[in-house]
Amino acid sequence: MKTIDNIPTSKIERASKLLQTGAKVGANYLKYYGNKFIKTEEEAKEQLNLDNASDIYDSLKQLKGSALKVAQMLSMEKSILPQAYVEKFSLSQFSVPPLSAPLVTKTFKKYFGKSPNEIYDTFNPVSVNAASIGQVHEAEKDGKKLAVKIQYPGVAQSISSDLALVKPIAIKMFNIKGKDSDQYFKEVENKLIEETDYVNEVKQSIEVAEACQHLPNILFPKYYSELSSERIITMDWMEGQHLSEFTAVNTDQEKATQIGQALWDFYMYQMHVLKKVHADPHPGNFLVNTNGELIVLDFGCMKTVPEEFYAPYFELAQKENINNPDFFERKLYDLEILKPNDSKEEIVFFKKLFHEMLSLFTQPFHNTTFDFSDEVFFGKIAELGEKYSKDTEIRNMNGNRGSKHFIYINRTFFGLYNLMHDIKAQNISINNYQNYIA
Repeated sequence: MKTIDNIPTSKIERASKLLQTGAKVGANYLKYYGNKFIKTEEEAKEQLNLDNASDIYDSLKQLKGSALKVAQMLSMEKSILPQAYVEKFSLSQFSVPPLSAPLVTKTFKKYFGKSPNEIYDTFNPVSVNAASIGQVHEAEKDGKKLAVKIQYPGVAQSISSDLALVKPIAIKMFNIKGKDSDQYFKEVENKLIEETDYVNEVKQSIEVAEACQHLPNILFPKYYSELSSERIITMDWMEGQHLSEFTAVNTDQEKATQIGQALWDFYMYQMHVLKKVHADPHPGNFLVNTNGELIVLDFGCMKTVPEEFYAPYFELAQKENINNPDFFERKLYDLEILKPNDSKEEIVFFKKLFHEMLSLFTQPFHNTTFDFSDEVFFGKIAELGEKYSKDTEIRNMNGNRGSKHFIYINRTFFGLYNLMHDIKAQNISINNYQNYIA
């Protein structure tokens, strides 16, 4: 794969790149209108989505950083975007052009005052994995094989300006209105800033690994603080397939269920016991080894779950509470889904919408076991997303719904459900995590 010798870091450079992309998208629409005369509407629209997804992704992968991270987040929302975007944006999880060797050496000299070869016994200057905000290299020291993650230059400094550039797109896509929307963008900005603080990531990684090491069939690398800095992390090299590679070829249902149970227990233990959760559940952050054990990587994005959000959120996961109209409405106010200044029409509309959504989405919690390979269940989720994406009435409503904590908690559950479905995990014990509480 071609390497990158420099990344646009100034606000002007990055805005210029996005403007160039906007011009390409405009040209794609002109082509689309022409295609409508010689192709069916469906074929013309599919070609438009393919062209736009390709041009947008090619631009974002050169910018890297938070712009590419937003694409990665959107690729998990399979019910929101056309398939062409989902497939293209999902490449941002672990397949983007890496930094060149000179740029890698320059980064080491900036943060350690030494080249990589002065720090490790061996260091491969060619990265083995490049993602949205960093890339990974193989190294060795004192007989141990290591993984070294290096953050791309300028990523941390460009977060605020990148989000300002993508904000208009997000406002249009998710129907966000008014000044209250700032709390949602600030939540995303704060989390992205956290993800660029590698000292904090090492600390979080060690804490989660220690807290969850007793869970079965799950492993974590060891992290080395003395070989890490604000923009570089050194950890043990872990052998295994990326989770998406595993799910693409696996035919062993017993192994699939073992991996799925380990993943589910890991998330439920964090959510209910630690009240702090790995909020970046995409395939690039997980490996599967030959023993059928799940390896968890990258703890840059951790979301603390405050009690005032946790309690009503999981109370509405219980079937009897969803079907109790008065209780249900109170909890919608607690979670800021309903607001004191809502009109009667808005109250009726959003009560109906969230009752329908929660009745479906919380089904795994209404059973002792659940089959995440169930195509019918996931088909209904996709249908519901499609239904409300086309609902003209929702466009007239204020889309600022819910506590800011929904952003990463919902992202976590959407991502987890999708991973469990990809694994084809069957007969998963929903409350199995309780067996491991000390």
